[in-house]
Amino acid sequence: MDVEARKDAAPARGKAVRRFLVALNCGMLALGAIGGPLLSRLYFSKGGHRQWLSAWLETGGWPLLLVPVAASFGARRARDRGAPVLLTPPRILLAAAGLGVATGVDDFVYAYGLAYLPVSTSAILISTQLAFTVFFAFLVVRQRLTAASVNAVALLTVGAVVLGLHVSSDRPPGVTRGRYWLGFSLTLCAAALYGLVLPLVELAYRRAAGGGRAVTYALVVEMQLVMGFFATAFCTVGMVVNKDFQAIPREARQYELGEARYYMVLAWAAVLWQCFFLGAVGVIFCVHTLLAGILIAVFIPVTEVAAVIFLHEKFSSEKGVALALSLWGLASYSYGEWSQAKAKKEKKSEEDDGEVAQAVP
Repeated sequence: MDVEARKDAAPARGKAVRRFLVALNCGMLALGAIGGPLLSRLYFSKGGHRQWLSAWLETGGWPLLLVPVAASFGARRARDRGAPVLLTPPRILLAAAGLGVATGVDDFVYAYGLAYLPVSTSAILISTQLAFTVFFAFLVVRQRLTAASVNAVALLTVGAVVLGLHVSSDRPPGVTRGRYWLGFSLTLCAAALYGLVLPLVELAYRRAAGGGRAVTYALVVEMQLVMGFFATAFCTVGMVVNKDFQAIPREARQYELGEARYYMVLAWAAVLWQCFFLGAVGVIFCVHTLLAGILIAVFIPVTEVAAVIFLHEKFSSEKGVALALSLWGLASYSYGEWSQAKAKKEKKSEEDDGEVAQAVP
């Protein structure tokens, strides 16, 4: 857990560890990005009505992170009896607490929106977080805007507009037009807020690396634990005020799939959402913010197909057009990033060749 996986890490072992961490976090992000929304929508579609509970589940799995954090501390203590309990500096912990509260707000906004939208529609709207991530990454961490990223933003925006023009064919049973629009607007707000949180997490990593301190994967997990704790605490306050804890047993007895499956849906939703958040911050650590945004958008088609198969949602022509525009925007952005990385690599190779030629007498 304490092994360093920075971009400038040592050649052989460092590259192997970094590739493993990239693959691990991409896998967790995939599980969470696909499974989390499906189970959250399953909760609402089969008789669940508690938005604060649904929001709480998105980060309620944070105690799972105590295991790797404890293992990391045990390994450090075995090497050094004076090793600190946590690697994260106090000011970064404070920043993580603030990001946790922001994540809690985002969880509630997203859960409230999902209560009134099909998950296939919600997934397309959430894909606009890539546009917000591009914008906020430019402002917060100074990642350069390119023609490809601007094109992606435009296409994702048009896709959301296409969905908004065809409301009547997309509303779940029992959802009024007004509530549908409320869910539509809140989901876009959730995408915008998470698009801001991702660059702020990257900024926190950069601050943690100040003074030559190594930012390790153990520190990333510690930060996610703190963020998860404060996000869950925020949602817990909402549950107490809304009297959700008293309502859970009654809701479980009335759940269409049965009481046992009600609690199973809640438990697995918590686990999968924790995979999503840990995978997202892990990808930011191993690569950068924009890759996390890209991967979340990549899993949209899988979520769409899964919603049609498992939740029997309708896939209208408008959703098809919006999905095509989203994928077009994603492909445009990905190609632009690839071209830029290739050009940098070729330029560096030419510079290295020039230095070698000058060194030869």
